[in-house]
Parts: sequence; C-alpha cells; structure tokens
Amino acid sequence: MSNIEADDPIPDSISGTGENQKSPERGSYTASLLSQGSHRFYTLSMPSDVLAECCMVEPRYADPDEGFQRALDERRARDIAAYIDSGTGTIPSSIVLSAQPEADLQYNRPNRTLNFIVGSRAFLILDGQHRVYGFKLATSKLRVPVVIYNGLSRTEEARLFMDINTKQRPVPNELILDIKRMAETESDSEALMRDVFDLFNVEPDSPLFGLMSPYERKKGKISRVTFNGALKPILETFSGASAGYVYQVMSAYLHSCLGGMRQNGVADLIVNPVMFKALVILFPAVAERVADRHGAEFSIDNFSEILRPMFERVRKADLANPGKSPTSLVDIFKKAMRSGFTIGMGS
Repeated sequence: MSNIEADDPIPDSISGTGENQKSPERGSYTASLLSQGSHRFYTLSMPSDVLAECCMVEPRYADPDEGFQRALDERRARDIAAYIDSGTGTIPSSIVLSAQPEADLQYNRPNRTLNFIVGSRAFLILDGQHRVYGFKLATSKLRVPVVIYNGLSRTEEARLFMDINTKQRPVPNELILDIKRMAETESDSEALMRDVFDLFNVEPDSPLFGLMSPYERKKGKISRVTFNGALKPILETFSGASAGYVYQVMSAYLHSCLGGMRQNGVADLIVNPVMFKALVILFPAVAERVADRHGAEFSIDNFSEILRPMFERVRKADLANPGKSPTSLVDIFKKAMRSGFTIGMGS
C-alpha cells in the first residue's frame, strides 16, 4: 500500500470489506499532485456526468451549523446546460472540490492516477455548483477540468470557499458590453446602444464628452451599463433610426437638460445614475411636446422651450437629491412640466 498518500483514507481492501459484499464502483483518472502554500491538491479532468453524480453542496440555509454555500439558482444552471447542449459551449475553468471520507480517495504516485468511490457524497463543491448542476441537466457530455483537495476540515473548506469567492473579481459588465461586438453576440438593440454611447463618448460637441466610461464603472462617469439601462426603455421612440440620428436628437436634448441643471447649480449631477436615467426616461414626453409645436425640429432651442419652465418650477431640493428611484424623479419632472398649464374660459 505504499502507493497511498499518508493523508488518504484507508482503502476498502484493509477496512473490513467482506468478500461477499459488492465492491462500490470506483473511478480512476490520471492526475497530478501539486502544492501551493500550505495546501496540496490534485488536478485532473473528469467526464461531466461522473462529476455530476458524485458531488454535493452544503447550502447555508439548509445547514446553518455546517453549511456555507449560497442557494442554487436553477435558472442559471439551466442556462449553462443549454450552453453546453448548443454544441459550441466550452467551460475551461476548473471545478474545485473537497474529497469527503465517503470518496475513499487514493493516489497512485508511480502511475499518477487518482481513484475514488463514485457516490453522491464523494466530493463537496467549493467552487462551481451551478456548472456541476448544469452538467447534470445537460444531455451532452464533456471532459471537465477539476481540482480536488483532500483531508480538509470543515473550517478549512469554509476558508477556501471564502478565498475563492472574495479574491477573484468578476469581469465588469461594462467590459462585457464593450466586447460583445468583437464576440459577434450583440443584438440589434445592443449594437445601436453601443454606437450611440461611442458617439457621446468621442464627439467633441457631445454634452457628455469626458463623462463616459466605456470599459468599467468609475465614479463621476456614465458607464455602458448605466447608459444602456437608461436608453433601452425609450428605444421604441427611435424606431428604425440610425445611431447618428439618435445621437443628434439626444445630444440636443441633453444639452438642454444641462442648461436647466446649470441654472440650478446641479450640472455635475448629470452623471448620477438616477438623475441620468430619469432625464432619459423623460425624453419621449418632452420630444412629443416639441413635435407638437415644431414638427421634427429637435433642436437645443426647441427642447429648451419645454425644459426651461420645468427646471424653473421643480424644487431645487429634488434636483440636488435625486434619491434612489428614477421613476419617482420622472414623476416630479412631469408634475413640474404640467404646472402652470391652464385653459382660459371663453368670453
């Protein structure tokens, strides 16, 4: 038994498994033993169906004493399964596991093979529970990279879980949006919003010039996520329009908004996500009034004709403190737009 690591559990052959008992099914895979800091772990690849069969999680809500993992998001797992079954899916990142006593994990150093009992509680998932559940739901099978720790206490498992989920930073949504065109995964609306954002970002006459952040979220800048979240609800207003035309009209509108905000000493709040979204959501109501008076002449002066009285009537406190709800702020703006409107009595 010299081929068994010192910290591995005792194999069945010397733990009292009787001759008449059916030996449990074991899986065996080529693996490498690595060391990092105070930990040792094995790296290998496993079939996704075997991986799904022998892994478990201990969610916090189900076991407050021993559990430390988040609740499973089944929709996310189904999305992963659909991605795998699409035929083009690839998931190269490793699933991180902790071998449990039930796995009876054994490593043959000369042959560099790792074998274990294939059972539902063989491994505790430290990272990748949604991927593993996605593998279980998928009809397609694939080889999956796996990292397996052995001999960890529950305290060590919890610490590793914390390290994995706090030391790694997800890719910013702003960067994902920025590279979607390169990846050829943009929808038509995403492509339009991307082009409009880029025009606001690079055109010298843009009211938002120098205030945009294409790749990441930055304080004092309007990110792609904020911009798209504001523009998407009003895209129908520009049915069939080019990015250049959307920019031309929205640029005139936002220049007018900034004029009213400067009069109230709050122009710097244009980059506030709530303020920016509220102003953009308000756009169709303002544009409709402009169209009624001036047709398709969406100029700065024509927008200002509608917006100037609104900014004069709205309370400065509402502008200085946009709050947390763009919808509530839009209601305040619309109320200010309606104020002062009367129908005179006929003679």
